[in-house]
Amino acid sequence: MRTIKIFDTTLRDGEQAPSCSMHLNEKIEIALALERLRVDVIEAGFAIASKGDFESIQKICEVVKGSTICSLARAVPKDIDAAYESLRNAKNARIHTFLATSPIHMQYKLKMAPEKVLATIGDMVRYAKKYLPDVEFSAEDAMRSEKEFLARALEAAIAAGATTVNVPDTVGYTTPMEMVEMLKYLQNNVRGIENVTVSVHCHNDLGLGVANSLAAISAGAGQIECTINGLGERAGNAAMEEIVMGIHTRKTYYGCETNIDTTQIYRSSRLVYNLLGLPPPINKAIVGANAFAHEAGIHQHGVLANRETYEIMTPQSIGLLNNEMVFGKHSGRHAVEKRLTELGYALSKEEVDELFDRFKQLADKKKTINDHDLEALANRTVVDAPAAFKLDRFTVSCGNYVTSSAVVRLNHEEKLLEEVAIGDGPIDAAYNAIDKMIPAPAHILEDYSIFSVTEGNDALGEVIVKIKCGDKNVIGRGLSTDIIEASIMAYVNGLNRLL
Repeated sequence: MRTIKIFDTTLRDGEQAPSCSMHLNEKIEIALALERLRVDVIEAGFAIASKGDFESIQKICEVVKGSTICSLARAVPKDIDAAYESLRNAKNARIHTFLATSPIHMQYKLKMAPEKVLATIGDMVRYAKKYLPDVEFSAEDAMRSEKEFLARALEAAIAAGATTVNVPDTVGYTTPMEMVEMLKYLQNNVRGIENVTVSVHCHNDLGLGVANSLAAISAGAGQIECTINGLGERAGNAAMEEIVMGIHTRKTYYGCETNIDTTQIYRSSRLVYNLLGLPPPINKAIVGANAFAHEAGIHQHGVLANRETYEIMTPQSIGLLNNEMVFGKHSGRHAVEKRLTELGYALSKEEVDELFDRFKQLADKKKTINDHDLEALANRTVVDAPAAFKLDRFTVSCGNYVTSSAVVRLNHEEKLLEEVAIGDGPIDAAYNAIDKMIPAPAHILEDYSIFSVTEGNDALGEVIVKIKCGDKNVIGRGLSTDIIEASIMAYVNGLNRLL
């Protein structure tokens, strides 16, 4: 049975999605989650793109040792140089270089003649090969390329030493049948292709990213490039969790498997959604809230008789536990820490200390704390920014016949700061008061969202704000049984990140 390599590009292609940029500590958390998933290759970034990308790749190389770390590079020497420098500390490293091969890209974007493109591919793969033995070449917009020319391009890359050749559907244009036809053609017309790994990277513009990726596997592809939750430019990429569970569930049909620990899928998916301040769609395949829910009576009857009547995979296979635990103010640290481990969280001693303090504060306000509450506390703990400013106390006054006002007191370096402001509602008033105290650069509150973590009158509310400053976006999060407190905490958290 073949083993399909999973190449995850959440940290590179996924981050290119609008409003989805991540900070260093967030990238490290995702990289560690990908390592726990046992992803074969982590594309950690585009080293030449920015100083931040370069440094994040370096740091990921230091902390991740179980996966190959990869950096993207255009087919130019300075990009390849930067990629290699960023990967120096990796236990296993790969340079991934690319050049477009479709007529429209060569004419309008590259402004290069086809023969020049072929020569460049060979030269730059050889240039990368002098640094590392593991080199991947991608023929950008391969699925809109002329078959004969694409075959020549991949042949040039293989002859120059590429160990993986990628056939991307860069604009999400192809169909499963066309994908199969293209790969079969290349296998029959590219010298040396049997000695390298053939990869595909499918975008989801027509909603076929996963279907095209699975079709490629049936046609002999040995590596699939994808992202957690299908994150990526435009309509996104093929979703890793859907591809992996497609293979896992239909293993005998595809005749292959992956190295992925599927029990880490749910935890990793929620981590990425949380970091980006996005709620998972309720009908999202594999990880959505309704993925294992049954409302129709005939479905409920069938599932009660035998789960396999309507469930083709188990919730446990993706890391959902069926034995819900309930905690309260008398629960001990050891029990909380043990349950977090069962839920898939690997927290440091310092993070557990911080989480347990928050747990005790929550237990004073809420009679029972369940798994969803614990997950919310854990997600908040691992992504929090250094808190230069902390909420000390607040008072709001509002009503439909009075002007809303707020008094907010913050703690900053052991000093108390206090301001009062009015606004269009209690939250706007509180934010106006905070703006008087925190010297953040000019910014705009771009989005404000509130979610109920659990059910009931004492439900834990999570507020997520998106703050835009120039061309940068930051996410702020707040968690409380009081939605105004959660709102204030989210805004202060976001401004701390901005600082």
